[in-house]
Amino acid sequence: MAAFLVAAALAAATPAAAPAATSAGAPDDDPAIFVVHDADTTVYLFGTFHALDGKSDWFNDQVKDAFERSDELVLETLVPEHPSAASFVAPPQQLRTSAVTPSASFLASTRLAIKAGRSQGMQVGNGADMVLRRVAESEGKPVEGLETMESQIAMFAKLPAGPPVPQTAKPVPPMNGLSQSMAEMQAAWKRGDQRLFVRILGQLERGSPDTYRMMFTERNARWADWIRARMQTPGTVFVAVGAGHLAGKDSVLVRLAELGLPSARVN
Repeated sequence: MAAFLVAAALAAATPAAAPAATSAGAPDDDPAIFVVHDADTTVYLFGTFHALDGKSDWFNDQVKDAFERSDELVLETLVPEHPSAASFVAPPQQLRTSAVTPSASFLASTRLAIKAGRSQGMQVGNGADMVLRRVAESEGKPVEGLETMESQIAMFAKLPAGPPVPQTAKPVPPMNGLSQSMAEMQAAWKRGDQRLFVRILGQLERGSPDTYRMMFTERNARWADWIRARMQTPGTVFVAVGAGHLAGKDSVLVRLAELGLPSARVN
């Protein structure tokens, strides 16, 4: 759930290329959604943004149509019903007595990302994942997770420390830079523009290859395998994962294509 927020925080610690130029005006919100199907099974793949400012009317048109056609909702994981910063900076109660504890790097990066998002009016409770879950539960639609919260915490516990800022890099206040990045990511997500996510993923891979591999490459491959297995059961499924997992050279979509399941963009 918090993976791309952490990725943004870690990527913000490295020198970044200038963001892609955006056109003037305010186009209709159209976050990216894709579909994979065979004769009797359809899987929609929707790229979510985990924290939003609540001003976006994104749950409409093709996204809502695909959701309403679906028999079940599948998220990255099922988080606590009342999310807060504590949901991401401390493990759930049942994990606090175990040996699995998030790394200091993860905790610091997540706190920074949440604070930066809040400076832009963004809240996890307004995030696409939470909105979809609330609607699904109100309609009696089954909801499940691709991962357990415990498995996510275990992964975060193994993350390496973030890359140091090179001495030659121009100093940028971390909060200012990350706040701007969060706002840019939200705007790109609303447009369905994957280019910014590809750029951030590239920065993360260059700055911390192990973090990139653990948070994206390996998980995307597992999720693609899950979707391939799910294709053996007739029905329609709405899979909602962070937008970063549907972008770039190691995305879930690329892995599905390698498994013989090409996807198509719906909008």
